[in-house]
Amino acid sequence: MKVCLLAGKIMLQSGAETYRVEDTMIRIAASYGVNNSHSYMTPTGIIFSVEEPQHITRLIRISDRTTDLNKIDLVNTISRRISMGELTISEAQQALREVERARPNYPMWLLILLSAVASGCFLIMFKGIWKDFLPAALAGGLGFSCFVYIQRVIPVRFFAEFSGAMTIGLAAVWMVKNGYGQQIDIIIISSVMPLVPGLVITNAIRDLMAGHLISGLSKGAEAFITSFAIGAGIAFMLSFY
Repeated sequence: MKVCLLAGKIMLQSGAETYRVEDTMIRIAASYGVNNSHSYMTPTGIIFSVEEPQHITRLIRISDRTTDLNKIDLVNTISRRISMGELTISEAQQALREVERARPNYPMWLLILLSAVASGCFLIMFKGIWKDFLPAALAGGLGFSCFVYIQRVIPVRFFAEFSGAMTIGLAAVWMVKNGYGQQIDIIIISSVMPLVPGLVITNAIRDLMAGHLISGLSKGAEAFITSFAIGAGIAFMLSFY
């Protein structure tokens, strides 16, 4: 029970699809001889139940979610090793604990730098001019930095997204007004791309297609609110342009 819940918790917190988490938990239980297991989850909680040797049901709450595909891959690897009989229950639990405690692979300064580079590359992809590459990269880096800082101070994703988008709008307006950039629309569009909840939208659609209606609608609502926050932040700054 503890191994299954820990694996599901790590995967759900790291941005995995609901059906993938449920399938992993059931496979782990079956590998240890528990065939009658049931799992039900939403983006904010996991309910797991086994019927043999006695009926037990547990619930854990998921308070924070992020995107960490490396942790999802590590849990999948541990699940495969369990299925092949390579890990005992205690060894599997220890391996999952190490994955849970693991720090992100990339430092925050590198993520900010890559967000800036990605913003500039998006500008070229959106047929912007090379002169605006640096303004887009600067606006994207500043916006992502603001998003990360605000989310640490105030753990409300809507406010963090709004603040990051507002920072991008402010930087874009200032650079265009002072002659450092030309196409303000493409600069803004490319700079907000690192903030766009692409994985959440994809997972929402995949969950809906897999029949997980509550999880799909919940993730879709989360993606809509995030997109609204980004749009509101940009609109607020453009009102001064």
